[in-house]
Amino acid sequence: MQYRLAISLVLAAFAVLPGPASGSQMITRNAKGVRLAVNAKGVALLTYRSEGRLHHTLAWGAINARTPTRGARQVAFKLDYSGGWGSHRKDLWRGFRNVCGPYQGPELEWMVAACTAPDGSNWAIQKWQRLLPPFGLRPTPAQSSVELHLSHWSGDMPEFAVKTDWVYRNYDHLYGWLTYRGKGVYGFKNSKYGAALDSWGRNVFVDTYNSRYGRGWRRENAFLTHRGTGAFCYGFYPHGKHPAGKGESYRASVMGPGVTPILFWTGQAPGPFDPQLDAAANEEQATLFTNAKCRAK
Repeated sequence: MQYRLAISLVLAAFAVLPGPASGSQMITRNAKGVRLAVNAKGVALLTYRSEGRLHHTLAWGAINARTPTRGARQVAFKLDYSGGWGSHRKDLWRGFRNVCGPYQGPELEWMVAACTAPDGSNWAIQKWQRLLPPFGLRPTPAQSSVELHLSHWSGDMPEFAVKTDWVYRNYDHLYGWLTYRGKGVYGFKNSKYGAALDSWGRNVFVDTYNSRYGRGWRRENAFLTHRGTGAFCYGFYPHGKHPAGKGESYRASVMGPGVTPILFWTGQAPGPFDPQLDAAANEEQATLFTNAKCRAK
């Protein structure tokens, strides 16, 4: 079955600094020796080395996520990169008392540090190469930077589901959805390149393994979840002068809504076209994409 794929190519847009979209909130880049502590007031202290010196960054004031609401803003941490002097006129990092215990939450990809607070909420730090260019292009130093993200949540995680089938019979195809507490995760404003320009929007970043781009993992592309449903779809066929990014395996990552963690999926390519499996996948997508841009023709 043929699909009208809503694929927003993310090209030069991801070579620049991140836009307003928040999520597992980015704290810094290329950090080393990262440590996490949380005090009894729910203030997190991140200690790390970056740009040749030691940093003490405080974060507080956010947990979980809100449902997308036009005109409002998603939850976000308040940050004090001075270690307390900027917000309290004293160095709170000195004598900071940690009450956060061993991590008891779900397994997270790219986790650097995590802990579970006395109230049962979880804090986590993850590292991520988010800004890699699409179609396996060689990254600049800025594009290859490793971001450090902080998250804080309680209860159920967002649902990030990814499935594989085929499009036009010849090309591998991904489809799925991003939801939180039964509601789609999506934004209201984006650039012409498909980059989220508000605090609600989320881009799904897809990598391909051992493709025509080269050996190992290479960035394939990134695209927005769809308004209203949080659904998405993507076809691995040629884009302009770039060859089809078909690989042996695929992986996808996305910042969770609000200050929930970076979510991750990986799976094998679907293999040779199977009409029965494809028909079953098409039937699911016909329901899933009723109000989205990936509906079947």
